[in-house]
Amino acid sequence: MIDFRTGIGYDVHRLSENRQLWLAGVLIPHTHGLLGHSDADVAIHALCDALLGAAALRDIGFHFPDTDPRFKGADSKILLAQVTTLLSQNDWNISNVDITICAEAPKINPHIPQMKTVLAETMDITPDRVSVKATTTEQLGFTGRREGISALATALIFRN
Repeated sequence: MIDFRTGIGYDVHRLSENRQLWLAGVLIPHTHGLLGHSDADVAIHALCDALLGAAALRDIGFHFPDTDPRFKGADSKILLAQVTTLLSQNDWNISNVDITICAEAPKINPHIPQMKTVLAETMDITPDRVSVKATTTEQLGFTGRREGISALATALIFRN
């Protein structure tokens, strides 16, 4: 019997001047970046939580606390690679992942093919198993006021 599990992850970071904007492992040209202990990549953080949650392995804050100086300015792709390794060590395989990035600006769609490639390579899966989408909040709430960016991710994992 194959054991399937699903997980959901959500993350939010405030936009700030003098920061780079990293989304789904890709550097996006923009006037502001996301504020956080690491590179603040909301898409990867949400994805890590979805994968960890599916495997019942706690959350990203447990494994990579913002109180740990080792993760100051960390590349979130490294965190995702470590989460992928942790899943593998627990006999879990990634079936597919789906991420929605919510931002008024910048436009995300031109970067989605590269995001899919980067995420797939980081998780050692094929790009056809990675979905990245973008949306806005129609100028409502903190994302609508361009104060921050959020991301929601789901993951399906399995073991034989």
